[in-house]
Amino acid sequence: MTIVEKTDEEILALAHPMWADLIKYSNEQNYGAFTRNFSSTLIRGANEIEMGKQFARSNLAKNLSDDYQYLGMIRRGEYVTVLYKVKNTKDNGEWLGRLVLGYEKDKVKIFGCTLF
Repeated sequence: MTIVEKTDEEILALAHPMWADLIKYSNEQNYGAFTRNFSSTLIRGANEIEMGKQFARSNLAKNLSDDYQYLGMIRRGEYVTVLYKVKNTKDNGEWLGRLVLGYEKDKVKIFGCTLF
């Protein structure tokens, strides 16, 4: 089974806790916890030093509101992209959060996560 074969409800039951963890650990600037559900390919591309700098410098990355809103999902290939509307506790405005999920060794992992 690939993740695209799951129902929306099954995918959201996986995605929402992972997204909540990303928000929490980004605000705490906790690199180890932030990356714990990353796929091996994403973790290899996530430079710990650069992420540490981003956590330290970015008001967006360390002041994310836990009042985010699910917008929708896109199934493509072997991955599902889950979209969220995200707010910041310090800056006005809204951002688009993107969480890409797929399977790695029979476990659902994060293959991408970004804020635009």
